[in-house]
Amino acid sequence: MSPVSSTRPHPIATYIYLPLATFISYQIICMRLYPVACLFLPLAWVACVDSKKDPGASGSKQMPPLKAEAFILRPMPFQEKLEVPGTLIAAESAEIHPETSGRIARLFLAEGQNVAAGYLIAKIDDADLQAQFVKLQAQLDIAQQTEQRQSKLLAVQGISQQDYDLSMLQVRNLKADIGILQTAIDKTEIRAPFAGKLGLKNISIGAYVTPASVITTIQQTQPVKVDFFLPEKYANELKPGATIEFRVTGSSLIHTAVINATAPGLSLNNRSLNYRATVQSKDPSLLPGAFATLTIRLEENPAALMLPAQAVIPLARGKRVIRYSGGKTEFVDITTGARTTDQVEVTSGLKAGDTILISGLMSARPNSPVQIDKIQNAGITQ
Repeated sequence: MSPVSSTRPHPIATYIYLPLATFISYQIICMRLYPVACLFLPLAWVACVDSKKDPGASGSKQMPPLKAEAFILRPMPFQEKLEVPGTLIAAESAEIHPETSGRIARLFLAEGQNVAAGYLIAKIDDADLQAQFVKLQAQLDIAQQTEQRQSKLLAVQGISQQDYDLSMLQVRNLKADIGILQTAIDKTEIRAPFAGKLGLKNISIGAYVTPASVITTIQQTQPVKVDFFLPEKYANELKPGATIEFRVTGSSLIHTAVINATAPGLSLNNRSLNYRATVQSKDPSLLPGAFATLTIRLEENPAALMLPAQAVIPLARGKRVIRYSGGKTEFVDITTGARTTDQVEVTSGLKAGDTILISGLMSARPNSPVQIDKIQNAGITQ
């Protein structure tokens, strides 16, 4: 292609010689610098003539095509993997409170020990209740003897039916009072509600306790459970019975758990769904309250379109890529889904077989020529 000639004057002639020639002409008119005019006027004329012969001094040249690497979109199986925080909790946990007020007479609390359900932890002084029990028991014995005698008299019509009914009522009232008193005595015994591990004691023998007092705690740690939250968009991805994996801080050992329940609705605080899973292993190192990192694998997509992350151009309200089309660039808005460390799932905007630029993105302009130097996944087939 031949260079295009320019008819514009040379910059030197425009900005130096022509003003100088004008000045000298003025001096000639004024009859002051005649010798100087003889020297510079020819130079100015030559400069103006040479500027017309200068080829392509400021003419535009066609830009060379952009050289870039590309990636061909191909369907591939992809399983999204989530990592979410969780907390280990005991299968059962409770604070041990007395049901009645009184002084601790005996304490059988074995701190940090596993105990069976019904284990006697503490005994509140019940001397006054025992005295009342003896009194009522004596009254009951007399009332029963009276009822037996009146029963014999009623048989021979020695007394009226009303007299006998009053004696029977007295017996039944005393039995009811003894039952109430026995319940009060039973409440002075503080027992483990279920089998588990006792915590540290908060009282000593002789301490006065009320129902608000915490004697100790008990937790059932075999097995433990794990609580975690999933964002609203994944609320329907996991169902009860699904298996998850997790590890705890300070250990690389992978544990498994089975989801057994979910909350009935989303949390209003974080718009997430609460899940609870039961840990399958009975590892004693798994303690309630420990922080856990859970790995959750969602359902596999057999034909996902995965794109290198560096090919995506983030925008204020969306994302965009540059597609290679007919030797030129084409800017396309896309919607993305799951992400990995180096890839992004494309959910809309592109189709299988599209060629996407992954380098030279900052230099590319819409509908500009592009030359593909390398296809990153040219040797990969699906």
